[in-house]
Amino acid sequence: MEQTTLYYRQGASDKVYQASIEPRGDQYIVAFAYGRRGATLQTGIKTQTPVDMESARAIYEKLLREKTSKGYTPGENGTPYQHTDKEVSGFLPQLLNPIEEDEVERLILNPLFVMQEKFDGQRILIQKEGAAIHGINRKGLICGIPSILINEVASIPGDCVLDGECIGEVYWVFDILMCHGADVRSQCYRDRLSALTQIVSKEFGFIKLVDNANDVTEKRALLEKLRHERREGVVFKHLEAPYTSGRPNSGGAQVKHKFYATASFIVGAVNQKRSVSLQLLNGKTPVGAGNVTIPPNHAVPKVGAVVEVRYLYAFKESGIIYQPVYLGERGDIDPSECVAEQLKYKAE
Repeated sequence: MEQTTLYYRQGASDKVYQASIEPRGDQYIVAFAYGRRGATLQTGIKTQTPVDMESARAIYEKLLREKTSKGYTPGENGTPYQHTDKEVSGFLPQLLNPIEEDEVERLILNPLFVMQEKFDGQRILIQKEGAAIHGINRKGLICGIPSILINEVASIPGDCVLDGECIGEVYWVFDILMCHGADVRSQCYRDRLSALTQIVSKEFGFIKLVDNANDVTEKRALLEKLRHERREGVVFKHLEAPYTSGRPNSGGAQVKHKFYATASFIVGAVNQKRSVSLQLLNGKTPVGAGNVTIPPNHAVPKVGAVVEVRYLYAFKESGIIYQPVYLGERGDIDPSECVAEQLKYKAE
């Protein structure tokens, strides 16, 4: 019998995946097991009927490639992409849980939380290490950034890692993980923000600091302004909290509130007249979530691509989204993350 065990650890996730080739009479099957590390694993078989060894090995190796492409590794520490051809940065962004309207009012009144605009772009860390400057996506993998940003980051003194949102060629920066070569993630947000304002020049044309609303009056004014301008939403950040990579199981020292719903969908089919059908995963089964028109300034995505769509709400009975607006492709999100649980349903 041949067997491989893969691990995945990121944020609150700590998962294991096992694949094996096992004899069945004169032939072989490919079996698998998966689940949370230390818990009872769910099991299954990839081969409906036994096959010869060559076929079994091809299925087995394909299965392992699929899992390593999603971040599973042979090492028990489970560092995503550690043993693949993807270049790992060693940094992961702090991801935010959503809050409802009633929680917004509580945080407006809390002096320990500052409020910022939530931008509708691509989450990117930017690392400057000597002469090397590159982006890091939300999976912690090295990625490209516009050359105009590289030129501006090059003028920042010392090595650093910035956290922000990239919209076109403009980078809205709101946090810092390393400053002058020192790791500052354990410092409170108030101190990190102070360090950030000292190294990001107001003279930059494409790197911009996100504004903070500090007291109740400023928060209410910013909230009203962003709602009026139909922006995406707001973010609240605890001034005394450190930078914690990954997403907490619930709550957190940094949270977000969207004025409208957005979700990541899998493209199920390309329709006529520049529209695509959308799918979400209910368990492992893809289910339809409606269609969205692709505007002329976007390329039509291919079947299987992950796309971001804004919508007003979803119908509970059908799971179809209402008033969808296409925002673009999401190359930093895996199809396995496109689950039906992320939908916001129409109020009863």
